[in-house]
Amino acid sequence: MTAATTTPDAGRVPDPSRAPDTHRASHPGRPSGAVRGAPASAAPPDAGPASGARLGSGGPAGAASATDSGSGGPADAAPAADSGSGGLAARSGGPLLLGVRHHGPGSARGVRAALEAVRPDVVLVEGPAEADALVALAADPDMRPPVALLAHAVDDPGRAAFWPMAAFSPEWVAIRWALDHGAAVRFVDLPAAHTLAAADPTWRDEGDDEEAASGSGLRIDPVAELARAAGYEDAERWWEDVVELRADGDPTAPFTALAEAMGALRETYGHGGHPRDLVREAHMRLKLRAARKEFGDSVAVVCGAWHVPALTRRTTVAADKALLKGLPRAKAELTWVPWTHRRLARRSGYGAGIDAPGWYAHLFAAPDRPVERWMTKVAGLLRAEDHPVSSAHVIEAVRLAETLAALRGRPRPGLDETTDAVRAVLCEGSDVPLDLVRDRLVVGDVLGEVPAAAPAVPLQRDLARRQRTLRLKPEAQERELGLDLRKDTDGERSRLLHRLRLLGVPWGEPAAGRSGTGTFRETWRLRWEPELHVRVAEAGVWGTTVEAAATARAESRALAATALGDITALAEQCLLAGLTDALPVVMRALADRAALDTDVAHLAQALPALARALRYGDVRGTGTAALGEVAAGLAERICVGLPPACAALDTDAAAQMRDRLDAVHTAIGLLADRPEGEHRPDGEHRPDGADRPEGEHRSGRPGDPGDPHDPGDPHGPDRSDGPGRPESANGLDDPDGPDRLGAPGRPRSPDGLLHRWVGVLRVLVGRERISGVLRGRAARLLVDEGWVGGDEAGLLMSRALSPGVPPGDAAGWIDGFVGGASGGGLLLVHDERLLGLVDAWLTSVPAGTFADVLPLLRRTFSGYEQGVRRTLGELVARGPAHGRAAAYDTFPPGFAPAPDPARADAVLPLLHLILGTPGTPGTEAPA
Repeated sequence: MTAATTTPDAGRVPDPSRAPDTHRASHPGRPSGAVRGAPASAAPPDAGPASGARLGSGGPAGAASATDSGSGGPADAAPAADSGSGGLAARSGGPLLLGVRHHGPGSARGVRAALEAVRPDVVLVEGPAEADALVALAADPDMRPPVALLAHAVDDPGRAAFWPMAAFSPEWVAIRWALDHGAAVRFVDLPAAHTLAAADPTWRDEGDDEEAASGSGLRIDPVAELARAAGYEDAERWWEDVVELRADGDPTAPFTALAEAMGALRETYGHGGHPRDLVREAHMRLKLRAARKEFGDSVAVVCGAWHVPALTRRTTVAADKALLKGLPRAKAELTWVPWTHRRLARRSGYGAGIDAPGWYAHLFAAPDRPVERWMTKVAGLLRAEDHPVSSAHVIEAVRLAETLAALRGRPRPGLDETTDAVRAVLCEGSDVPLDLVRDRLVVGDVLGEVPAAAPAVPLQRDLARRQRTLRLKPEAQERELGLDLRKDTDGERSRLLHRLRLLGVPWGEPAAGRSGTGTFRETWRLRWEPELHVRVAEAGVWGTTVEAAATARAESRALAATALGDITALAEQCLLAGLTDALPVVMRALADRAALDTDVAHLAQALPALARALRYGDVRGTGTAALGEVAAGLAERICVGLPPACAALDTDAAAQMRDRLDAVHTAIGLLADRPEGEHRPDGEHRPDGADRPEGEHRSGRPGDPGDPHDPGDPHGPDRSDGPGRPESANGLDDPDGPDRLGAPGRPRSPDGLLHRWVGVLRVLVGRERISGVLRGRAARLLVDEGWVGGDEAGLLMSRALSPGVPPGDAAGWIDGFVGGASGGGLLLVHDERLLGLVDAWLTSVPAGTFADVLPLLRRTFSGYEQGVRRTLGELVARGPAHGRAAAYDTFPPGFAPAPDPARADAVLPLLHLILGTPGTPGTEAPA
């Protein structure tokens, strides 16, 4: 078993879904999971169970000996093993070499049987030599596999390596047997100090590329080579046939035969394309010699079968030490960490050599009648998911699996046969429930546990304490967690998860589309991954507790940030995480950066995060007064600089500015709607209209005479409606206009900051130099908020779609006004006057220009839901002749501009019947 080494890549652990799969099932000794990109050459190919050969001369068949005198010369040589066929040798034959396939249940059963038969005094296991101090923890009752040895560099915790072990791993079985029987345990592989230093340029395999290019350096797959020699195309199928599915014979029988096969492969291929194996094997031989000096021949070695021939080679102590001389070192710390079955699966990114850890765990735990027991587990899973599965289904599936195994010439049904039987019988030919079986059972979400006594960085210990206090147990299976921020416990949970995200430990991710940061509720998706232990170790440099580390990390990011949007996002994170100590530093950096940034696009990008934080900071009990001052300044500068920034933009830039316009509009709405009595971004304190300046009326509009908050024209005489012309003169301020589209009354009056924002939107609507998509979007925002009535909206649209407007600009205006993402389809459905204007404009577009505007129109209307498109088609089809009228004079039932009292009263009897309330005279429900 070898580690997955890491490289110092900017202190980051890569996304597991993008990590290189460096551990093939037929190469059990290759890296189990690379953090931050392990070199491929660091992965040795340790193949299946091999040699039961012993070291020692004069022993029975299959045995050989090695004499160690401690100095170079013939006396120090280890003679080659006699690869006879006599199986396990007698105890007097020398150390017992058990070549295994990592994470192989057949190998694990064989190791246990061999150790029970020989009962050595010491067991040597392939693993980092420094882990000897941790081996006693394997006997702790709280230690439950799968687990892994984790080694990380002290000065760079992101450089880490894992040595995973499952319950069915031969190494784990050997360790537990030794601890249960009082035998010593030693790890014999190259120390982690050298493994972690593999990223050093001096620790490269010189000539690796050249050797790989030539035939001599070709990296081989030992199990695949043996399977090919046996006539199999699938190495996994061959391995199951010769080892895993033959539970009725001697479990130690494959050792000797495979040792001879591996010896032949090593003679043919040498190091098999992994020259670093020679260094590792030299260290193993030195550790073996030391163990023999201490314990005599009562020694058992459990290692990858690929290494067994090397351990029986005739070498000298001096030669082995020479190979180890000058290796780079890195100061390392080791501990045990939980692992998962999903991380043992090769397809998960941190592969450890097997496709089906759940299936292998089942084979190891249920050697008798494994197929029957497996089908029972599958039936239980499907029944829990409401699939109709009976006992008859289970019986028939077992029969089918056995029949398929007989037809295919296999000793017993394997995973392929059981999967085919499950699909055909239990899943009725469907792959949908079969995918569930593969995910839950074939792979599985088993998460191991380690005792509290295991070494850990202080930050990890504080995190574990917080997890216990808040009852947030790490789990391998993804689950949703709903939080009510008004409750103390849920609020603390939210702060913990946000702090971990700020530290780069994404244990939880906010559930997209379920809840936002601006509500009293949050929904998180939690899943604990083994590599998060590395992330925690990396974050340990910032502090010894989660809060202290997150505070230090936030302050560091604030001082290093250069983009205004990054600092505002960081300020929002600090509020969500409750990092009040970090806020002063973040706010100083935010104020300094905002004062220097003159790009309106940057300001528009930064404002939404501040608005969310201001609007909902009180939910978490965090002060937001300082943020209010900054947000007010940003809003003012956006109102001044947005119209010039929107002029003369190309299509792509206009689309981006449209998104920013929507975000700023939402942000200003949040700022203006803050609870009464709070600090308002516009500097006012107005509980229910109090302290309103003289001359300003609740029903007043921007532009009303005497309004001190009238923005007027913030950009001087450069207006489409004439120099110096009052805002109300452009037709957008009809004091007798409707309050809402098609409804009588006055438009709703904006207040304070909204006054200035409405003035900005009106400037955008009226400027011809601004792209049509932005003018249309600004008009739509005015309509949606009730600041423009239905008649005025029709006037705006008629101007934008007039014959003098270029068709491309008119199409852009339509896209901005009724684009699919803004719910414009329903607007057209409920106001047929606007629909008539669009219809009339479409029919008037010249034939030569129509092909140019068609793609934009198609994009606009394709965003509508199917039902909306169907309704619009019906409305156009039954409209006035030729569909050319600017407005429809008749309305279909339910689409009139004003409510119909008679139709509304018709539902009253039914409502009284449902609610159980007495009806008014004349509306009683019938008996």
